[in-house]
Amino acid sequence: MLTAQARAHSDHVWTNDILPALHDYIAIPALSRAFDADWERTGHLERAVQLIHDWCAARPIPGLAIDVQRLPGRTPLIVIEVPATAGAHGDDTVVIYGHLDKQPEMVGWRVGLAPWTPVLEGDRLYGRGGADDGYSAFASLAAIEAVHAAGGEHCRCVVLIEASEESGSPDLPAHVEALATRIGTPSLVLCLDSGCADYDRLWVTSSLRGLCGGTLTVRMLTEGVHSGDASGAVASTFRIARQLLSRIEDETSGAIRIAECYADIPADRRTEAADVAAVLADGLTVPFPFVPGGRPTSADPTEHLLVRTWMPTLSITGADGLPSTTKAGNVLRPFTSLQLSIRLPPTVDAHRALEAITAALTASPPYGADVTFNGAEAASGWNAPTFEPWLWDSLQRASVAQFGAPALVYGEGGTIPFMGMLGAKFPAAQFVVTGVLGPGANAHGPNEYLHIPTARKVTATLADVLDDHARRAR
Repeated sequence: MLTAQARAHSDHVWTNDILPALHDYIAIPALSRAFDADWERTGHLERAVQLIHDWCAARPIPGLAIDVQRLPGRTPLIVIEVPATAGAHGDDTVVIYGHLDKQPEMVGWRVGLAPWTPVLEGDRLYGRGGADDGYSAFASLAAIEAVHAAGGEHCRCVVLIEASEESGSPDLPAHVEALATRIGTPSLVLCLDSGCADYDRLWVTSSLRGLCGGTLTVRMLTEGVHSGDASGAVASTFRIARQLLSRIEDETSGAIRIAECYADIPADRRTEAADVAAVLADGLTVPFPFVPGGRPTSADPTEHLLVRTWMPTLSITGADGLPSTTKAGNVLRPFTSLQLSIRLPPTVDAHRALEAITAALTASPPYGADVTFNGAEAASGWNAPTFEPWLWDSLQRASVAQFGAPALVYGEGGTIPFMGMLGAKFPAAQFVVTGVLGPGANAHGPNEYLHIPTARKVTATLADVLDDHARRAR
């Protein structure tokens, strides 16, 4: 019912209001707390909070109330409440989720681009955080506005914009607990922090992997020594680290060797992967910037989807104790530290997996080395409940109307801790997890961009779904 009006309003707000605000937001180096331990003093997260708060507070939405919840030692949380429209169920609640904290800069930005410099090129807005996930607060309110502009309906909406998601959402449980009464029992959760496999339709995320990790440190000496004197007599900490990593990963195949990191893949998720592979085929690997001759780990597109959504994997995302190659003398280094990031299948207990990984890495250290696994954190994944008929029909209608093609569902390899948290807390709720991170958008990496036409269409789609949700029982 809202299709044309919602799209017109979405386009107007994006052009005149959201894009200018996103330019200002991208310019703020609002690193997540894991990457800015002094975040309270630097004030960058606070600047992002204030920018988004002020923009939202000025929106012409009847009854809108906004505040910033602050808890001791926690990053702030923006909380927005919008009452139900006349005629909608006033005690029914929709929760809309996004985040405003960002990943680090990363190297490799092409000439003319930089993480904190917004650059608009055609349909792409480059810069860190615009697509992941700065647009979410603006799009959430634009969708609610679109419902009003078109004369539609929506139930009570609670918009939560957190500031610690890129650190694994360590602050969110305390905030959600403090907000328990205000949140109530939502029947619908909308999350705007996911991706899309192409820009031709609405993509809805059916599962998210869990995540655990920490810093593995191997020490053998109290200071570096001449490698000619010590090598051979003293074991290299890098070699010991390689041995320890082999306890948890097969270095040839990449298979994880810890049983607690595995889960059975549900039959419906296998079918879903095959359906998506039939549509996208080789296009699934196009977004990855392989070097000449490089290729994916699997040539089977269905297997490609399953290994990046339902299989555990290890990535080494950082290292300490190694000087740059231009400053590397002939020294046997005293220690090696490696940052480990382990993605886990959606239904694996991340804390149990972390315990098993920690035990494997630290038991019986070779050569009596001092081995620690510190800063370990875990966040379980999420497997979506089956769509209720009204919601599936709504998603399909909205996708065809806004994108010109039916919606598709698929699993994502990333982690959004809030989804697992809400899924466990509200098992009867319906979930729509979607986003704008499509081919080439490169979240967390260099040259991240927001695909503006997709963002506009996703915003209008949310308006359609909100209206259908309010009318579903009639």
